[in-house]
Amino acid sequence: MNKSIEAPVEARRFNPGFSPDFKSFMNWALVWVILANIPFIAMWMVGAPPRTIPIALAGLVGLIVKRMSRVIQWLAFVGVMVFSLLSFVSGLFSLTLDSLLYSLQFFAEIKPSNSMEYIAAAVVMLGILIGSWFLLKRDTNFSKPLHILLGGAMIFGLVGADAAVGEGMRGHYFRVAPVGTAFESAVSKTGFAARADGKRHLVLIMVESLGLPKNNQAMSDKLFAYYNDDAVKARYEVSQGSSLYYNSTTAGEMRELCGRWGDYYELLETDDPAKLNCLPAQLAKKGYATRAVHSFNGPFFKRATWYPKIGFQTRAFAADLEKRGAEWCGGVFAGACDRQVPKMLAEDLKRAKQPTFQYWLTLNTHLPVPTEQNLNAENCEKVSVELASNYPMICRQFSIFDDIDRALIAEITASDFPEADILLVGDHMPPFFDRHHRSQFDPERVPWLYLKAKGSQPEG
Repeated sequence: MNKSIEAPVEARRFNPGFSPDFKSFMNWALVWVILANIPFIAMWMVGAPPRTIPIALAGLVGLIVKRMSRVIQWLAFVGVMVFSLLSFVSGLFSLTLDSLLYSLQFFAEIKPSNSMEYIAAAVVMLGILIGSWFLLKRDTNFSKPLHILLGGAMIFGLVGADAAVGEGMRGHYFRVAPVGTAFESAVSKTGFAARADGKRHLVLIMVESLGLPKNNQAMSDKLFAYYNDDAVKARYEVSQGSSLYYNSTTAGEMRELCGRWGDYYELLETDDPAKLNCLPAQLAKKGYATRAVHSFNGPFFKRATWYPKIGFQTRAFAADLEKRGAEWCGGVFAGACDRQVPKMLAEDLKRAKQPTFQYWLTLNTHLPVPTEQNLNAENCEKVSVELASNYPMICRQFSIFDDIDRALIAEITASDFPEADILLVGDHMPPFFDRHHRSQFDPERVPWLYLKAKGSQPEG
């Protein structure tokens, strides 16, 4: 009788199990350390922006709300995930967080459903939010100092692991110009603006996501390869180089059009284009007609508003180009097909009654580049077998670059094409999600190609 009573006591003595406080701690860690970071940890193997602040914030918020109701904890978790996602996206696309938040007003104009990557991300995030609601039914209110210290150790350990995994890729993310950074641009390096003597047109083409290859010979051989052509060299002095870049496309436009680091927000705050002293306004004063073309929608990033402010007298966007015969090309940013724009630019210059500054911002190589969607990006083995095999999305980008280059060269080498200097420049490196593709590009510089029309030189 006594033995049967003593047995459970012995069993409890040697198999004590976890304490209630430790179980609460494990429930907390499952939500605020593991679940809050698991989708981003999964990106470690392919590459991701550094996440020191989001990781620390998730842990801190979790500690603050662990005593509160399930509804408050869940709402706090949703807030943490929204911040983490925005921070992740801003890092990928080299945007400051306030720039990204400002850009959200234009979200309705893009089509993320055309990208399997975005669809998969949305499904994962939704699953995490649903899962957190059910996991927060469990008690997370631990109180022992040892467990609090253990929670802090987990958070700082995860921060350290994130830093270690991303070592060597820091320069690829969150590129904001430090105060005092010496300015440079393709326009300034080439002396492009100085050629405005009224004897020739000037054409500036900013190519979406045109990055500078780094230690990749196949890509270097492809970049601007079509311009190594006798017909091109017969009419133009061909030179190329690279320039420092910061932030995203609109910052690239500010760099080349307005000669400064920054973004377009400051342009919205002035009604006096002369104060901005941007290139279109400068050229307009010299008697040039100034025209901007973009293959996407004018309201996006308010280009229809600030293009006139910096001196563009006329503008044409996707709808205007489609009326003139451009086909529709899909993707997350769907608009006019870039490959058909060079013909329209050439027609405009041929009809011009005065010297013209023509600016064109391309579109179709915006990431991610899908197959199909009338982009001519499938079966890109025709571009490069090596790129198709090892870097398929880079290969799809080069398919589109090739179409643009071939179409442009056909126009600018035609016998009736008027004298013009042509400058092509990238806006920023392509913001690939994965390290494998992203590391093929210089994280700090973009390439440019200058076609300087042969003939009379500017006086003075």
